[in-house]
Parts: sequence; C-alpha cells; structure tokens
Amino acid sequence: MSRSVLSFALLLSACQSPQDAPYAREVAAAVPAIEKAVGLKFKSPPKVQTRTKDEVRAFLERKFDEDQPALELAGAEKAYKLFGLLPDTLDLRRFMLTLLAEQVIGYYDPSTKVLYVVSGGGASKGAPSPEMLNITITHELVHALQDQYLNLDSIAKQRGDNDRQTAAQAVMEGQATFEQLSVMLGGGNFAMNLPGGWDRVRQTIRESSTSMPVFANAPMLVQETLLFPYLSGAEFVKTFKEKRPGQVPYQSMPVSTSQVMHPERLLDSVVTPWRVELPKPDGATLTYANDLGEFETRLFLYQYLGDVGSAARGAAGWAGDRFEVVGTSKGAGLAWVTVWDTPVDAAEFLDLAGQAVEKRFELAHGAGGQGTVRRFAAKGRQLELTAATIEGRPAVLYVDVPAGASTRLVDPARVRLRRP
Repeated sequence: MSRSVLSFALLLSACQSPQDAPYAREVAAAVPAIEKAVGLKFKSPPKVQTRTKDEVRAFLERKFDEDQPALELAGAEKAYKLFGLLPDTLDLRRFMLTLLAEQVIGYYDPSTKVLYVVSGGGASKGAPSPEMLNITITHELVHALQDQYLNLDSIAKQRGDNDRQTAAQAVMEGQATFEQLSVMLGGGNFAMNLPGGWDRVRQTIRESSTSMPVFANAPMLVQETLLFPYLSGAEFVKTFKEKRPGQVPYQSMPVSTSQVMHPERLLDSVVTPWRVELPKPDGATLTYANDLGEFETRLFLYQYLGDVGSAARGAAGWAGDRFEVVGTSKGAGLAWVTVWDTPVDAAEFLDLAGQAVEKRFELAHGAGGQGTVRRFAAKGRQLELTAATIEGRPAVLYVDVPAGASTRLVDPARVRLRRP
C-alpha cells in the first residue's frame, strides 16, 4: 500500500511521551548515544516542542492531505479494492485518520525540523516510565538525524512508484527502530543477548501494534503495510550494518521491497528489478497507475491462500510489475503486468494467482483451466490470467473487468522494460 498513505502511522505508534517540555536533559543524554550508534553527527541541535491533541489532529489531517492528494488516494483505494485487498465499503481516508488518532502521541516533522510531543502524554493517565521516555526521544531523534543528511519530505512525496517509496520508508523507519533498540540494549549485536533473539523483537513489535483496537481491526493489507518498515526495515538495517560496518544505508538505498526483504540482492549482487512501462489501455480510460512490488504481491496471494509459505514462494521470483486502474463502458477494471526471474517463477505465480482468484470468488478448483490462459467469471466480474513473454522476460498478465467488458486491455508487445 502506498507509503504516502501510511507513513505516519507507525512513526507515531512508537511514540509515548511525558507531559513536560522541552526535555533538554533527555535529548542531551540521547544525542551522543544515537550519533555513536548511527555513525553520524548532528549538524545542528535537535528541537523539541509540545502540542495539544487537537493541534496534532489538525496537523495530521493537513499533512495527510498534502502527502496523499484526494485523486491519488482515490486511485489507490480503488486499486486495492479491485485487487480484493480492501473491503468495498471502506472509506480509506476516514479509516486512516481514525487510526492515526488512536496512535498519535508525538512525531518528528521534517518541514519544521521539530520533534513534537503531545501534551498530556499517551493513553495512560499516569506519568510515563523513564524507559518509555527513552523510546520516544531515541526513536524520533534518529528521524531528526536522518533528515539532516537526506530529505525525508521528498521521500514521503514521491508519486507513482509505491514499491520504491515503500523501500525507502523501510530504511528510514527500520533504522530508527534498530538504532533505538541498539541504544537501549547496549549496542553491538544486541539481538543475540535477548531471550529469543531477533524473533522476540519481531513478536514484541507485532504485539505492541495489535494491542490498539483500531489497528487490530484493520484489513490485513493495512496492518502488514504498517508493520513492514519496522520489521523488514529493521532487519535490512541489521544486515546492512553486519555486511558494511561503519557505513550508513543512504548511499545504497534499496529501490524495491524485494531488496529490503532479500538484502543480498542489494548488498552482494545488486539485483535490480525491472521498471514496467505499460501503454495506454486499449478501449478504456486510464484513471490510476502504480506498482505493488514483491511485498504487496505476497500480500495479494496471502489474502486468499492464507498460507505464508505459499504466498512467499509465489512472490519470490518477482522482478517488476505495474498495474492500471481503468474505466470501461461497464465500470472499473484492472490490468496488472508482472515480470519474473525465470519461467518457473512465472508459472508458479500463475498457478497460485489462479488459486487466489478461485478462493476469492468461491469457484471450484481448476475453474479457470490449467493452460497458459485462465479465464474466470463470477459475481459480475471477468478475470483473465495469461502467461506472456515481454522483451524476452517471462511475464503474467492479470485482468479483472466487469462482465461484458473486454479483457484485452494490454498488448504484451507494447509493454516496455527498463532499469530504475
């Protein structure tokens, strides 16, 4: 899911704050530890201020609309509903603002270069513990330090490349999470000193997020996209520090979630995905275009297969994708082109995507056929999965349109591939 939709939620969910400001003592104690852990110096002293809950709510609504313009959000919402990843009845903007209101306690704002703390603290009425104060200061000061070496605002406002934006956000949030833990737990390979190691870190992050009622009832796509920067991002940073000690990841930023989930594809062999360029749809009007990346392709499979192993296996050979939301004479449709590392990867995705369609529309196994073209009809929709070759690369075309509309939206011969 577009990180510009969701980038604030986990950043804010990690923050718990006391009532006093400006926390000069806590900042002074945290800064040298953060500089040592990250390996960079603050160019200017970080600033901390307080805001009321109403002021924070107003800020979030304004910032949300800036980072996710109405047309962009409407396009993304429609796309995920067509993929079956969001309920048709969900109002995404309203839901996300409710989720943010549940989570927001404090935040770092790149536009003002200030770390804001919500006056009155978090959900607890009592004074926060020193440990919780350290979490707040440390996590948000890592973001402040990042912002002095690269433009966080520009990352949040990228358009049209959801996968690359998600990867960049994962590095930012992952580094803040990893270094926060490193500072709190003594630095070095701290995970080795924890009972349960890194698996315990993952479990703790999940448990702390799912304890919030709105988040706990969010669609799987929302939950997993919010957790991705913390979990996979922190693991990427962990691996980066092991393989490139003394360096920071800003000079080798991943360009896809595939490189975040499989750091060796960036750090060892530099496996770069293809950027898929689609022609204008035939016989339909283009309303929105973007990509999913390996991570959201995995979520697409998991949504209906319900098996982590199958979803991971089906998405593992991902090498690039692009989708278009289109308007047909019968209503909204979707055309999605995925490119794969090998013909075996493409065939496995074709099979698993077909199974996902069958489960989603409650069709019998094999209802679409077993060949290179698989056609499904159910609940007023026509879906078609087609094995193809695009510029010598194995590919799969996925088309979902209203009944009676043409499925010939994309000509594989006109699709182009290039490196980012």
